[in-house]
Amino acid sequence: MSSPELLLQVLRAELRAAGVTYKVLAERIGMSESSMKRMFGQKDMSLSRLAQICKVAGIAMEDVLRQAADVAPHSDTLSLEQERSLMADPKLLLVAICCLGNWTLEQIVETYSMNEAECLLQMLALDKLELIELRPHNRYRLNVSPAFHWRPDGPVQQYFRDYVASDYLSGSFDGIGETLMCVPARVSTRSAQEVVQKIQQLVAELARMHQDDRRLRPEERDGFTLLVGFRSWEFSAFTALRRPVVPVEKPGVVHQVGPRKR
Repeated sequence: MSSPELLLQVLRAELRAAGVTYKVLAERIGMSESSMKRMFGQKDMSLSRLAQICKVAGIAMEDVLRQAADVAPHSDTLSLEQERSLMADPKLLLVAICCLGNWTLEQIVETYSMNEAECLLQMLALDKLELIELRPHNRYRLNVSPAFHWRPDGPVQQYFRDYVASDYLSGSFDGIGETLMCVPARVSTRSAQEVVQKIQQLVAELARMHQDDRRLRPEERDGFTLLVGFRSWEFSAFTALRRPVVPVEKPGVVHQVGPRKR
């Protein structure tokens, strides 16, 4: 990640923590909300504009610059022992997942049956596991990268596969704001990587909406979960209907139409 991107990432985090949305920020500066979003999206901001935003949002510009300078590359995964520790305590796993979704302590306590002290104890445990860095006033910083994912076939992914996926997919997906899609496609590896990047952008946008909507009353919000998977795969019953492998001209080389088997 380049320095400007890192700086804006820190600025966004500070704005979320201060409860300042793009709309509020635009009103204070005298810009349209769309122009403000475009400026952040294009990652094009002058130093004078950065100073102005920090001033109207009540954020110390020095803190933003220092955090951007101090941020070190983070891991994309947890260690096997870290995941096992999460799986040993359902509440710890719950708070960890909430933190990965950038929930505040207040949002967790508002939603689940635990008081502030219990939630804080779980956050202290996550700090000890180095998943987060707990900060004053019950704030925290994630110690994992934006590209974080659970270990392939690790304890958490296995638990999701055995219990969570079936529970999630048992729904009808016909409510307001719900959808279920399964879209097969034949694309290059390069295109597949581009899809993954777009999925990561979607996840980041959902995290932003989650923070922006916390100003709404509890009855105006509902719990939604985005479950996304993208891999080289074909349903085994469909694979059985494929045409036989056809030899090509070069001796010893065969050509097979279909996804790579993993």
